[in-house]
Amino acid sequence: MTTTTDAKAWVDAYKKAWISNDAAEIEALFTEDAVYEFRPNDPEPWSGREAIVAGWLDDLDSPEAWALDYEIEAVLGDVAVVRAVTEYFDARPTFDNLWFVTLDGDRATRFTEWYVARESEVQAS
Repeated sequence: MTTTTDAKAWVDAYKKAWISNDAAEIEALFTEDAVYEFRPNDPEPWSGREAIVAGWLDDLDSPEAWALDYEIEAVLGDVAVVRAVTEYFDARPTFDNLWFVTLDGDRATRFTEWYVARESEVQAS
């Protein structure tokens, strides 16, 4: 059974890996057969830990280019529901995010996100 503390530790490790872009830190977040979806029912998810690490490293964000704030909204069994805001300091808008993270211990078996650019920022660009 996943706890709020488990979920927070995982998201903190995710944020640390996003800052470092270190393959070993990214790998440590996911089970061998994990799935990473950029939206529910993503037709082209990253499937498997190796694909997740490769996809992540192929599309890097500089740690100076963004900030992430989050709240654990709920834990339902092994699924953590995370509400986050990703603010970019370049031309990209700020995104509101909702993540469903299915955890098996300290690793995710599935990561599904929804993200939406803030309307006022989309209109301004």
